[in-house]
Amino acid sequence: MEQQAHIPGIGGIYAILANISNRPRYAFLVLQLVSEIADGRGQAGPVVRVAGQGVLLRDWLCSQLLPLSEQAGRRAALRARVKQAISDQLTGDAARDAALVEQAVEDQVLAAGRANISRAISDLVRAGLMTRHYAGYATNHKNRGGGRHAVYVVKLDVLRLLRRPACPPGVYLQSAGRQGDLFLT
Repeated sequence: MEQQAHIPGIGGIYAILANISNRPRYAFLVLQLVSEIADGRGQAGPVVRVAGQGVLLRDWLCSQLLPLSEQAGRRAALRARVKQAISDQLTGDAARDAALVEQAVEDQVLAAGRANISRAISDLVRAGLMTRHYAGYATNHKNRGGGRHAVYVVKLDVLRLLRRPACPPGVYLQSAGRQGDLFLT
């Protein structure tokens, strides 16, 4: 269901997302991040280079958006739930148990983050702002992406909007108005 024919600007992108997504701000952030790392054709993934190492695109997006969900109270509550859920695996060794709990918490956080990214990408695809396909080894798996990794392609007109500077180089916004006794320049 490609909705978009012509997008008048950044506000137009957001208006489209507001009509399609339950979380338009989150979807817009995902779109902006994908646009930042996309090549000139709008394609990003399946691997992103971070400090000389390859990271899967969805994992990179999760790490970029993790600060949005990091609230001390929420993380403590999750840690308590995880500790209760894996209590049968705890050994009594405080250091080992703490590491086990932290690893289980990180696994749950990443799983939730990947699911959030997937939902946002689905909204962006439904909005006609990007497409998605998979690259890598194809396996016979019930999940379309099983054994393969996501590649996201931002539509070129959307990419141009998101990469366009707010003000063209060499042009500065000037105001002839006055504010009190101060001139705005």
